[in-house]
Amino acid sequence: MGRDWARLAKAIEAARDTKGWTQVALAEAAGVSESTVQNLESGKGRKRMPSSLPKVERALGWRPGSGEAVLAGGDPSLHEPQTHSGSAKLRAVAGTSASGEVSAAELPLRIVQELADGPLLDTTVMDLTPLGSDARMIVVVKGTPDASPEQIRKDLLAWAKAQRLLQSMGDDGSSEIAN
Repeated sequence: MGRDWARLAKAIEAARDTKGWTQVALAEAAGVSESTVQNLESGKGRKRMPSSLPKVERALGWRPGSGEAVLAGGDPSLHEPQTHSGSAKLRAVAGTSASGEVSAAELPLRIVQELADGPLLDTTVMDLTPLGSDARMIVVVKGTPDASPEQIRKDLLAWAKAQRLLQSMGDDGSSEIAN
């Protein structure tokens, strides 16, 4: 069975629409050109997997390889939603104990309060290896509690720009994160 590029196009467009994004907004969030998004949403068949697909997967909140799963007739696999309250276990936000679980009591109060306030807009885990560290940086992007859809869109675009800046720090190998 061949790859169903029209199915992938529809899945990307549906996921983008769910986020309330235009093609430009998705392109900015993924760090690709608008024409790249347009091409992916065209449904035109290709011989090779586009190198931009993993970036688009991340921007849409899909797990790596979801695009290939859709091409094969499956569904995208979403990252687990980060809808933790201040008292919920926050495995995705902090280091884990020997049992693999983390309670809010193990996090600084400021972090617990921030996590409980406002809608979750996005999360990411950034590998710091390009910057000479084996650590990971966990970023949680929260919006204001009463944000309008337009404000949330602006916030997500601002986060996409900040994310590209953070990622580019490791791309050239010469930048350092300031303390």
